[in-house]
Amino acid sequence: MKITDIKLYHLSVPLKKPFKTSLRTVESAEETVVKIITDSGLVGLGEAPPTAVITGDMNEGIRGLIMGKIKPLLIGEKADNLDRLHYLLEESAVNNHSAKAAIDMALYDLYGKIYDAPLYKLLGGYQDEIISDLTISVNSPIEMSEDALQAVKEGYKTLKLKVGKGINLDLKRIRAIREAVGPEIKIRLDANQGWEAKEAVYAIKKMEEENLNIELVEQPVKAADYKGMKFVRDNVLTPIMADESLFRAKDCLKLLEMQACDLINIKLMKAGGIYNALKINSIAEAYGIESMLGSMLEAKISVTAAAHLAAAKKNITRLDLDAPSLLAEDPVDGGIKINGPKIILADGPGLGINKVNNLKEL
Repeated sequence: MKITDIKLYHLSVPLKKPFKTSLRTVESAEETVVKIITDSGLVGLGEAPPTAVITGDMNEGIRGLIMGKIKPLLIGEKADNLDRLHYLLEESAVNNHSAKAAIDMALYDLYGKIYDAPLYKLLGGYQDEIISDLTISVNSPIEMSEDALQAVKEGYKTLKLKVGKGINLDLKRIRAIREAVGPEIKIRLDANQGWEAKEAVYAIKKMEEENLNIELVEQPVKAADYKGMKFVRDNVLTPIMADESLFRAKDCLKLLEMQACDLINIKLMKAGGIYNALKINSIAEAYGIESMLGSMLEAKISVTAAAHLAAAKKNITRLDLDAPSLLAEDPVDGGIKINGPKIILADGPGLGINKVNNLKEL
């Protein structure tokens, strides 16, 4: 079975409310969707969002690389030669992780369809149900408390609070939410690089002194500030997670050799897809470090791919795959089933997606 064509589509999905972090505000998900077509009629689906402030990737670049460089390399190749296909994918360009991730998940979707098995079983099959947190956008303490209470009503037991916009106001936000949701709800923080190292230590120690019971703090400092990350980790008791500092396997090695973090956050759009994410998780597991699997603002195609990876591996112990829950509508027929925090893997082959509505062919 050979690859005969690659087609691209635009998918636009509005959000329920604006998504706000220390880096950006987004009102709709504007995605690039990929279809890899074979001579047998089987089609693999992939997706990539533009996240310039994190990955550096925009839709124009994602689409240009896929059609200008990746497509010519993959046409005519055997669809189940995964290692060869990923070698060609990596050789197509430096970086450009989002474009590679979209192609990667489409190749894995095809792989599952070729062998008539759900992808999570082919990748390891550890479990078929997983639990995600829900992200609370950075806003006023009152608005964030209201959003947190609504999430708890919907069944979420773990909340991920976006902070990093003013250290003292961040403390007020966290105190207000802890008071609103009570002591039993897990709270994890994501500063999205919004603090300086000394600020982070000050704030986290305050939280510890006040018994705010924070599960972890994600990416407190700038992505390139590995020494700052280590400084924070060395001076607080709360676990520190690397996110924007970690794109590829070599980044993971550097962070763990430096003992700069306690946990890592893997995202397909940073890693360049499942193939490289597997390498990163294996390195973390070898160091005795647990992984979280996260997502950008994505529709259900790529989040389904991430969920299959998460369900496959025991070392992936935390999930931040709430992006479809933030969207006002779901254009995807099939794929994962989302029931509040619970994500259930489908038994269909590959990603188990039957159809994607509202696609605009490019």
